[in-house]
Amino acid sequence: MTKSILEPNHHVATFAAGCFWSVQLHFQRRSGVLDTTVGYINGRVAHPTYRQVCSGETGHAEAVQVVFDDSIVSFEELVDLFWSIHDPTTLNRQKNDVGTQYRSGIYVHNDNQRHAAVVSKA
Repeated sequence: MTKSILEPNHHVATFAAGCFWSVQLHFQRRSGVLDTTVGYINGRVAHPTYRQVCSGETGHAEAVQVVFDDSIVSFEELVDLFWSIHDPTTLNRQKNDVGTQYRSGIYVHNDNQRHAAVVSKA
């Protein structure tokens, strides 16, 4: 993790919304986002390769971890961005990318994020 998350207003959020490169770009452009990292989440294999993930056998999703300053952008605003950049109703697919690794998800880091994520679905 980056040193910046040691600051009082800095927090971490994690989102899966299709190919992580395009998702990452959307979050990088948002004011208040300090850092982003792409990777795989919620699977059954430690340190999977791209090929393993694409096979669908590991259960991982492509995800973006976002470090943000909540004095500039709130978690709720990031969730709104998340919903706006993809179609969560298409199972395991975003545009031309098809596979279980492209599924939609908000991976929360605390109870406040969990509440905000659940409320955002309503």
